[in-house]
Amino acid sequence: MPEEKKSTYSGQTEARRRASAKYLKETVEDVRIRVPKGQKAVIKAHAESQGESMNAFVVRAIDEAMERDTGKVPAEE
Repeated sequence: MPEEKKSTYSGQTEARRRASAKYLKETVEDVRIRVPKGQKAVIKAHAESQGESMNAFVVRAIDEAMERDTGKVPAEE
């Protein structure tokens, strides 16, 4: 029997890791922000208190600010 491929990345196989990387490359973009020391923990705690990941909270905050600024819901690509 052939030995199953294993990866050290969260128990995922190499094929699963490649598929995940391809999906992310095709569907999302990275945006890096910088915050003052200690602010990351405050943002994370607030997001968790709202039942969201930090990423989901930041994206929602940006969308809400853009809607407030323009009066329109941001268009999704």
